[in-house]
Amino acid sequence: MSEIQSTNEEFVYHDPWDKLRQFTDARIGLGRVGTSIPTDELLRFQLSHAQAIDAVHVPLDIASLETQLQESKVLAPYSPVLALHSKVQDRMEYLQRPDLGRQLDKHSISKLQDVAACGKHYDLAFVIADGLSSYAVSRHAKPFLEQLLGLLQTENEYTWKVAPISLVQEGRVAVGDDVAEALNAKQVILLIGERPGLSSPDSMGFYLTWGAKRGMDDSQRNCISNIRPEGLNYQTAAHRAFYLLTESRCKSLSGVDLKDRSDDSLLETEEKKLFSLTHL
Repeated sequence: MSEIQSTNEEFVYHDPWDKLRQFTDARIGLGRVGTSIPTDELLRFQLSHAQAIDAVHVPLDIASLETQLQESKVLAPYSPVLALHSKVQDRMEYLQRPDLGRQLDKHSISKLQDVAACGKHYDLAFVIADGLSSYAVSRHAKPFLEQLLGLLQTENEYTWKVAPISLVQEGRVAVGDDVAEALNAKQVILLIGERPGLSSPDSMGFYLTWGAKRGMDDSQRNCISNIRPEGLNYQTAAHRAFYLLTESRCKSLSGVDLKDRSDDSLLETEEKKLFSLTHL
């Protein structure tokens, strides 16, 4: 086998850009054989394409994700997890009717209203929706939420009243508005599987909305994209989310009027640490 590979390698013209591939997942410097790309690169492309298709069509294992959340020491206090469903009937309708994926069905709204009937007022509601990649939320929702809630719990100046976590099947971004409105929550964070790419079938997105209700414009939301170890890692994403949450609460707004300056605050913290070390 090694002899065949070495023989085939002799026919491959290597692109000078090949060395740059170590810095990116983009398909660059693939080389060529005649007028085509090498067979191993073609097979890698076909595998990535198949994984992207699976990410869209493989259903989210709600029971498994619910178990993950309830077994977490950080997330267990926000149980029982509320299993909800959009107005979509099946996956094909989800892909063909985005409008139905943006709203909860009547049974789900009734379930949330029963929770709100106890008279509690929530500062924040977390919603997890499958979106266009079930892989994304099944892999990344739990570790990201553990990081973010860890930051919220260590805040000394404010005690966050967090609603039970909601899991929405066949949901899109705006479905979080229905959850927040039914629970009467001031802020809602929606975690959702983003449209898969050929190098990222499991990218998760974060959407924050203040005063959410049905009919909100996307310009009234803040977004953090590509949350996954190979993209924006959990710790950095949680830091940005925490910054946006606290700023949104202080200013009572979200969207285009709320700027993400989390990098500035992180830099300021590092500068203070450096200053203290140099003046010991």
